[in-house]
Amino acid sequence: MSLSLSKLEPGQGHIALRNHGSGNVFTHLSATYPLKLLSPNLHSPNVSVVYVLSYGGGLVGGDHVQLDIEVHDGAQLVILSQGSTKVFKARHGQRLSSRANISPVTVQRLDFQVAPRSALFLLPDPVTCFRSAKYHQLQTFHLATDSSAVLLDWITSGRKSLGEDWAFAKYYSLNEVWVDGKRIAKDALLLEDRDSTHKPFALRSLAESLAPYSCYATIIIYGALVEDTIAHLTAAYEVITVFKQASPSSLLWSLSPICEGKGCVVRVAATETEDVKNWLKAALRDLERVLGVDVYRRIFA
Repeated sequence: MSLSLSKLEPGQGHIALRNHGSGNVFTHLSATYPLKLLSPNLHSPNVSVVYVLSYGGGLVGGDHVQLDIEVHDGAQLVILSQGSTKVFKARHGQRLSSRANISPVTVQRLDFQVAPRSALFLLPDPVTCFRSAKYHQLQTFHLATDSSAVLLDWITSGRKSLGEDWAFAKYYSLNEVWVDGKRIAKDALLLEDRDSTHKPFALRSLAESLAPYSCYATIIIYGALVEDTIAHLTAAYEVITVFKQASPSSLLWSLSPICEGKGCVVRVAATETEDVKNWLKAALRDLERVLGVDVYRRIFA
């Protein structure tokens, strides 16, 4: 059911995109604080872009965001962000609970409905959690058999320039992909710093466990529209040679096929976020033909 702006709760948003033959039309594009949605004018009639932003440059402890996205009638929707999604511990001047000096959890839920012949490209910049922040991200994707999708979910270690290296309190991300009511992928990532002071034996810190990498990415790819991307990634992965190294590689990646080769799950880890970005730009280069040069450049600007 469509929601009018007056019926949206704080942090709620709704995007509905349709194609009426002559081009795409947003039948809904609305959001309330702290969520903000912007859609630039493009020359392509069948491809639309929406930037998902937050007022103040990021989300803070206690923020709850709920965004519902629908793509219909053969339209193609690209979801981007302007810079990394920053997650703060609390607003400036906000008083935390006196009972526990721990920031409240920031929650972001995104629910996607992608109709037959339609396509979704979720390609935001990475999430960056600040020191002591707690963040839960829950994303659900409902596709049709002949839908197509590229879904990117990635996280950085934090503000390395300020000495924050995996210094947040908790990060939880869950991605579920359904095709015609059948779940084809469920990917969960939980990163939580553990306090060893009350344990019977010492545990490694989060930073120690994830070293030497400072950026992790998961990409779920599905559908006929992106079969060239799936094919070339599969071919590239098949020729990777595993051999003993004296030190960890600066970038690692893996590929797992799903749906009998109609899709795949790719995971990437690197010592630098820019290395992951450059790898993604090369790995997803076939999208330039699907989305057009202008849109592809926006993704990796």
